[in-house]
Amino acid sequence: MLYTALLFGLISSFHCIGMCGPIAMMLPIDRSNQTKKVFQILLYHLGRLTAYGMLGLFFGILGKGLFLAGFQQKLSIFVGIMMIIFVIVPEKKLVQYNFSKPIYKLISKVKSHLGAQFKRKSPDALFTIGLLNGFLPCGLVYAALFGAIAMQSELLGVAYMVLYGIGTIPMMSAVVLISNFITVPVRNRIQKLIPIVVILIGSLFIVRGMGLDIPYISPNTTSLVVQANPDCHN
Repeated sequence: MLYTALLFGLISSFHCIGMCGPIAMMLPIDRSNQTKKVFQILLYHLGRLTAYGMLGLFFGILGKGLFLAGFQQKLSIFVGIMMIIFVIVPEKKLVQYNFSKPIYKLISKVKSHLGAQFKRKSPDALFTIGLLNGFLPCGLVYAALFGAIAMQSELLGVAYMVLYGIGTIPMMSAVVLISNFITVPVRNRIQKLIPIVVILIGSLFIVRGMGLDIPYISPNTTSLVVQANPDCHN
């Protein structure tokens, strides 16, 4: 299911343009030197991937704990349902139950520190901007984190979120490198595809958890156990 992370990142990057695009466009990069600019943008992305990897590690450990408790199939079904809920429930409704509310003060500090980094032009500042950017609240990142939980492994959780981040790099880089590279009408049409793709990915997780004995898509209970714990038969 790791491939769903990359697909998820590619399609959600169109959402990222609206949410994180302004941050990317404000990056304190050297716009007179193309080579240096590309290097600086990569530093920014490395910071984001680091943040996503850290989140993936935490939620991967959580998923592993649930697997060890014997919830592997139910967990996959739950993850799929939650992914679908995140895209079909109106955003205004989700805000009422924002996961960030319990750590609102921490998020405020992240935003404050992020603003301070834009005044600097050093390589570490660009990395830090990306790192802090990765921790900002985002509904699609939350949905991706459910995918990391379903990996039932800390390493696969990291891999899932890093692949998700890699999927967002092309569009986020284009925001900085090319002005007006995509028209608003085109972006709006692509935005309409996001819920469809997320629902498809969520459905894959649900089918996977049903254990229909379909190779690679919906393995039976025994296969799920062996996949998540490959050393159990040694």
